Amino acid sequence: ELEKLGLRDDVDLHVYEVPVEYQTVQRLIPALWKKHSPQLVVHVGVSGMATTVTLEKCGHNVGYKGLDNCRFCPGSQCCVEGGPECIDSIIDMDTVCKRVSALGLDVTVTISKDAGRYLCDFTYYTSLYQSRGRSAFVHVPPLGKPYTAEQLGRALQAIIEEMLDVLEHSEDKITCQHEH
Repeated sequence: ELEKLGLRDDVDLHVYEVPVEYQTVQRLIPALWKKHSPQLVVHVGVSGMATTVTLEKCGHNVGYKGLDNCRFCPGSQCCVEGGPECIDSIIDMDTVCKRVSALGLDVTVTISKDAGRYLCDFTYYTSLYQSRGRSAFVHVPPLGKPYTAEQLGRALQAIIEEMLDVLEHSEDKITCQHEH
């Protein structure tokens, strides 16, 4: 749906479906970062427990015990051996949540600090590690429970545009501070 809607004109949108497989994630995420050198990667995952669109603040390195679609689980139960326990996104999710909520879309947006210690969290951590925090993860409920594809597409469009805005403004501040 987001691919149909697109983003603002100065944004190149690349959409990939990432299989629910630990080993594929470990191979694919670094390859996509290398191929595109993006300003930001936003991962979107479906959560059967979600009733809102949820912005995840951080990814976790350890605690992966569930088998993936290939019946595989990392022996170490972690994403990156020796990596930090938790990596926060450099995107201020509280600000993004407030801004998107203020737009009056017919979708509720919330914040979380636990993406679930399964493939969503594993993918998020892997991407955060690869990008030094320049990633985001959005959990969405299953289609129709309660939102339509169109509602979710519009919500994701607004969320990503706000994330890019927050990222651009935080980088302006960093640049400004270094000049003085």
